[in-house]
Amino acid sequence: MFHVKHFDVVVIGGGHAGAEAAAASARIGARTALISMRKDRIGVMSCNPAIGGLGKGHLVREIDALDGIMGLAADSAGIQFRLLNRRKGPAVQGPRTQADRKLYRDAIQDLLGTQSGLDVIEGEVVDLVQDKAGRVTGVELLDGSVLDATAVVLTAGTFLNGVIHIGDQRRSGGREGDVASIRLGQRLSGFGLKRGRLKTGTPPRLDGRTIEWRGLDEQPGDENPVMLSFLNKAPAVRQVACGITHTNERTHDIVRANLGRSAMYGGHIEGVGPRYCPSIEDKVVRFADKSGHQIFLEPEGLDDHTIYPNGISTSLPAEVQNEYVRSIRGLENVVILQPGYAIEYDYFDPSELHSDLQSQIPGLYFAGQINGTTGYEEAAAQGLVAGANAAAAALGRDPILFSRADSYIGVMLDDLRSRGVTEPYRMFTSRAEFRLHLRADNADQRLTPLGLTAGLVGRARAAHFQEKMSRLADANDILSARSCTPLELQSVGLAVSQNGARRSVLEVIASYDIDWSHVLHLVPDAVMIDTETKEQVWRDALYAQYLDRQRADAEALQRNELVKIPANLNFAELPGLSNELAAKLTRHRPENLAEAERIEGMTPAALLLILAHCRKAEPARAVAR
Repeated sequence: MFHVKHFDVVVIGGGHAGAEAAAASARIGARTALISMRKDRIGVMSCNPAIGGLGKGHLVREIDALDGIMGLAADSAGIQFRLLNRRKGPAVQGPRTQADRKLYRDAIQDLLGTQSGLDVIEGEVVDLVQDKAGRVTGVELLDGSVLDATAVVLTAGTFLNGVIHIGDQRRSGGREGDVASIRLGQRLSGFGLKRGRLKTGTPPRLDGRTIEWRGLDEQPGDENPVMLSFLNKAPAVRQVACGITHTNERTHDIVRANLGRSAMYGGHIEGVGPRYCPSIEDKVVRFADKSGHQIFLEPEGLDDHTIYPNGISTSLPAEVQNEYVRSIRGLENVVILQPGYAIEYDYFDPSELHSDLQSQIPGLYFAGQINGTTGYEEAAAQGLVAGANAAAAALGRDPILFSRADSYIGVMLDDLRSRGVTEPYRMFTSRAEFRLHLRADNADQRLTPLGLTAGLVGRARAAHFQEKMSRLADANDILSARSCTPLELQSVGLAVSQNGARRSVLEVIASYDIDWSHVLHLVPDAVMIDTETKEQVWRDALYAQYLDRQRADAEALQRNELVKIPANLNFAELPGLSNELAAKLTRHRPENLAEAERIEGMTPAALLLILAHCRKAEPARAVAR
């Protein structure tokens, strides 16, 4: 056994969480090592070839606002961009791109390769090194070498004791083509952390040259594509369309006849799968009244014939997959390049995590599917949080924390910590109570200042943000300075009451359906406002009138987040607190009053008891608040 030089932070795993964790740690200034079993597999899109969507697109924008790498890579690899919910309000619109797998992987590897302070190491981590106090101080690799570290971030994805299922066949694997992490999984089992099994799945991959495309519906990208990164304005490569087809009754009959041969329905899998991304077996059983289900035929690359049939993930035997796939219109003679499969893996109860994603084992941080989530975007967002906080701790800085009031990242972390998971967690806009404020379009306005303070945002991003904010401020000044009478507003066709009240043009934009040509009539200087700034001013103004109540609620939440609960507080000894609530509080260990408030069954009286104890324990801090 021999030692290499010391690192501040070691990140285990080169998936979406690991890549983002390593990049964030290095950006902050920590000497960082990213360890992957195979360097050439860093940044691989294991499942569908897409980034973003509803809720997920919000997370990508927030990662980007903090100078993360997912949005940049997605834009450089995007072969079809669509803004989902375009006809609805900006609060629920989600940017999404279909990506070229190879280009995305290359982009991630290039971004990591040019990140100063980051070393990429090929190897398998088989053990965690601990000091006498139990703190994790490094990792041991399969070859016996040891990397010392002040903090370790574990982003194991589906690799911890991963098992691949196809029908009644099962084999060990982290994903198709990669070995599982068995020894590390066994080592973690000795830590006494609450753990469980989850599963996810993929559809078979198809040879696009054997699909009968004629007669199938086509889904093109948007004419005016919206990028995932605030730094980009247009696609970097050629754009393509997706095909659309549907399952039918014959498809469903084949699946129904073979349910007992499915790994999931045949009793071979104990893990729970994602309810919001059901397999074809789940669809046939749960939606028995439906005669067909939509399938998107998504190209995996510009120079790759492989097609990802989004909507028919499965764990049926390969021969059954071939039969039911060929029952679908356009796929009658298709060749399956790789069968679909389910994968089962270990996760740890996220309700045991601290708000910075440090586990109950000091010095060890968790991010991604190991915390019970599903999806590239959820994993990457956790990776950024864990990597940034591991680096902050290693450098002796304050933790970088997120709130439900400021970000979807904060919503996700709070959901995981306060509720745990009973199925793989997926982000939706409906999970956020402050979604009128937490929009994809204003993620930089919300989070880039935090990133600047934390040292996460580099010079180029900072300059771009400051220039944008300057343009926004100038535009708002121009539109606020012009005050209009009701008669002036009537002159441009607005039905306003003749009460003599004057309104600024910015207030008019917020309250009335007014065209930009009318704005120019009222404020000729507005011609100086560029298109991008004009659209952002319009979106900000649209929601301004609705945000007062949400702002008050958000401020109340943030005030409660400032009331810290002592880590050693014995809830069972609080007089007047029920045994049931004391047990729940002891299990969840809320770090502040806001987290305690969201525990199921919490009462106002119990919150007052906790608040009184916190103020008694820390009178000076309570007075300051």
